[in-house]
Amino acid sequence: MLIVPAEKKIDWRHPPWMTFALMLACVLVFVFYQSRDPELFGEAVSQYVQADLDRLEAPIYEDYLERKISFEGQDELQDLLDWLRYLEEEGDRGTLSSLILSDPFFHDYLQDNRDILMATRDREHWQSERERIEEQYLSRMSSRESGLVPSDLNAYSLVTYQFLHGGWGHLIGNMVVLFLLGFTVERALGAGRYLLAYLFSGAVAGLTYAAFHWGEPVTLVGASGSIAGLMGMYVVFFGLRKIRFFYYLGFYFNYFRAPALVLLPVWLLKELYFYWSDTGDGVAYMAHAGGLVAGAGLILLMGKGWFQARESFYEPEPEEQDEAFTKEYAKAMEALSRMDFPLARQRFESLWQANPDRPVLLEHLYHLDKLRPDQPAYRERAVALMNQYLRLQQPENLLATWQEYLELAESTQPLAPEEHNRVLFAALRGDDLKLAEKAFAKVKAAGSVDMVREAGRLLAEEFSKRQMEPKANEYRMLLKTL
Repeated sequence: MLIVPAEKKIDWRHPPWMTFALMLACVLVFVFYQSRDPELFGEAVSQYVQADLDRLEAPIYEDYLERKISFEGQDELQDLLDWLRYLEEEGDRGTLSSLILSDPFFHDYLQDNRDILMATRDREHWQSERERIEEQYLSRMSSRESGLVPSDLNAYSLVTYQFLHGGWGHLIGNMVVLFLLGFTVERALGAGRYLLAYLFSGAVAGLTYAAFHWGEPVTLVGASGSIAGLMGMYVVFFGLRKIRFFYYLGFYFNYFRAPALVLLPVWLLKELYFYWSDTGDGVAYMAHAGGLVAGAGLILLMGKGWFQARESFYEPEPEEQDEAFTKEYAKAMEALSRMDFPLARQRFESLWQANPDRPVLLEHLYHLDKLRPDQPAYRERAVALMNQYLRLQQPENLLATWQEYLELAESTQPLAPEEHNRVLFAALRGDDLKLAEKAFAKVKAAGSVDMVREAGRLLAEEFSKRQMEPKANEYRMLLKTL
């Protein structure tokens, strides 16, 4: 059974580069670093068989398994014992040797009891050959070099084990879940803090695993502890908000909605249940539990400080924003069609406050205020609309709005000289000298001397460029009188 949160959609305008980098690192480590492991282990098996160590260790291993089953109640080892006896009967020395070499607990048992289990001559041969195989081959395998081993715990392996995997299935499964969770958590924290939180969760997951397997030689590899940390962070970011979850059960999958934090104890109890059930499937359930607690705890304790989610994280998805906008816009237009202008103005105003990047809303408000051109609201809206057209580089719309305002309200509510001056510049850029002169007349009537002088100079230059010297001279003469 798999349950993962799926509330957010990936924003390809801001790709999750750190998540991609972590995925790429895991793939490269597996392909180029761990790819030597089969060759090293194969050579170890070959050397083991050539030294006849299988003939020496197999009877001891069989007795070791029998004791574990009979005296320690480890019934799950019965299948392994049956497999060992079958390989002995078939004379399959290679597979038998692989089986023995893959059990680090048995190797420790031999090391601790070699004086009792072996005759002196056999012991010297065994120790010489086993140490050589361990040193030249097994110790150079990735899981031994960079995996987390509770009996040989160090700070280096708390990070490196997170990038190792036990096979293609292990790698692909982890990378899929890392992507599904990672892009959302990275969006919340940003690349740098996301990486620190990811590695921290993985380190705590490793320590939790080591605590429950203290002193054991079994190796931990994989990114699942770190990914469990991302899962814990994900749900804490949303708290008790209902979010969407994806679940997969056998051949059936679907979505459901639930308060985000409700799933945290469910996941945690699931990991603890499978750990105490001792299924023997090789899954590091306590590492998952440690990662979950680490990720959730990090955000719970520091979610209002250094690991606080960015404000943009909680904004609705673009599709949701568009859907909400369309619904409210339709309501505003419906009020307009019924000529309920106060309600239409109220709704357009609310939309404009929430969506200042949609010029059409300001245009609607302008036309509503234009119904009463004698009111100050019309002047304010006209200025706002002209400034918007200026920012959007739409000089034609700016000039049309300016001319309309001159006809309707300039006589009672004149625009500031600065507004006319902006219109003059827009007219010049639009190559409309007639409107530029009209705007200059407004600037000259109420503007400062410096403003008039600069506007007149620009007009003179423009007329001169067009070889309209009489007009250019007219403005030059005017400048001399200022």
